Amino acid sequence: MTSWVPELQGRSGPLYRAIADALAADIEAGRLAPGTRLPTHRELAERVGVTVGTVTRAYTEAERRGLIGGEVGRGTYVRHLEAPRLLPSAPRVPGDDTLIELGMNWPPTPEGDPAAEALRRTLEVLQRSAELPELLAYQPHAGLFSHREAGAEWISRFGITVPADQVVVCSGGQHAMEVVIKALTRPGDTLLTEALTYPGLKTLASQQHLRIQGVAMDAQGLLPEALEAACRGGAKVLYCVPNLQNPTGAVMSLERRERIAAIVRAQGLTVLEDDVHGLLLEERPPPLCALVPESGYFIAGISKLLAPGLRLSYLAVPRRGMERLEENAGLAARMTPPLTAEICTQWIREGTADKIVAHRRQEALERLELAREVLGEAVVRSARGPAYHLWMELPGHWRSEAFSAQARRNGVSVTASEVFAVGPAVAPGAVRVCLGAPRTQAQLRKGLLRLRDTLAGGPAPLSTIV
Repeated sequence: MTSWVPELQGRSGPLYRAIADALAADIEAGRLAPGTRLPTHRELAERVGVTVGTVTRAYTEAERRGLIGGEVGRGTYVRHLEAPRLLPSAPRVPGDDTLIELGMNWPPTPEGDPAAEALRRTLEVLQRSAELPELLAYQPHAGLFSHREAGAEWISRFGITVPADQVVVCSGGQHAMEVVIKALTRPGDTLLTEALTYPGLKTLASQQHLRIQGVAMDAQGLLPEALEAACRGGAKVLYCVPNLQNPTGAVMSLERRERIAAIVRAQGLTVLEDDVHGLLLEERPPPLCALVPESGYFIAGISKLLAPGLRLSYLAVPRRGMERLEENAGLAARMTPPLTAEICTQWIREGTADKIVAHRRQEALERLELAREVLGEAVVRSARGPAYHLWMELPGHWRSEAFSAQARRNGVSVTASEVFAVGPAVAPGAVRVCLGAPRTQAQLRKGLLRLRDTLAGGPAPLSTIV
């Protein structure tokens, strides 16, 4: 731990902000290196001669600026300067192993991927269709009724029965999230979610000027008692991922879902449930929204299950919310491209979509087994099913950001826990490891071996600053 003391002479403004400014200056000047462990709140308060509360406010301000981060039981550290990627970047050149991508949560698309062949067949059929010109015209905000009917059929695969007139065709899950959150919230409202959540939601909440509050979790996801306590602050909307949660991979049990549903009803919450990976699980409890259909908005994924390039998802909406949702869908994107929706409609109706999901599930199982072989059962014990990602807990001598940075230097990219932590929540010592992005299992093996070597090597020593 550094014996750092902030230089406050000549600094104006509130004392807590002066400490944060001094911290920023020392980081920029290189006097505090990335990964340096800072004094505890009490220790720094004693050194500077201020209250612990002032130091707490200073560290909170520094964390807000992205300068520092904390990990459970490990303290507060200077963050690495590289900004975390919240949205996927473009794929690298095929065959380039300089940096193997295990950081982005893409579905596996190996050689012979059935989605590509299915697309060729469907385009051949469409070019002979008399209805092709209609797909080039403007469509209703919620989509053509035939596309909404296919969406209702797809949603039924997840365990929810909904009529077509309560389905909105969206341009991917992110679009569906935006449409719902804009309809249900106003700037300054509190949005509840898991303590570790999808980074895209954090970005969306920031853009909408929402206060996002993390709810404590365990191996099954949301803790009921923590959710109940969080509701006392007046929050009305909950976003959650009960199946193969991102990033932890947690799967919520039926008993837990029933307890969460009871709290939702008692507290008057509205639920936005995102089931981006759910169909990878052959057996799964009913969706949370099936237990509270009167207040549940359900996103049935397409991108991670069929193909990201289709940019489509289906949103099931309570009848009372349809008018507002249709309006918001139109404002956000005018309409979802009807050609893409027609492709998905044909795949759903002819059974092609189910075959692609079965192929994705098998590929995910094989890659999970490969991860177990290379990293060991203890490392991947968090896996609750054939997902495209693992939540890898780190040994005590590793911090999440330091491990992520070292892994990148070793030629493999993973995502640090800080990217997923909500608000002032302390990030755990863990990283998300994605198994789908490498085009081949051979490339995945190479990346996992680099990851194993990084684990075995240990962190680089840091000099103590006096």
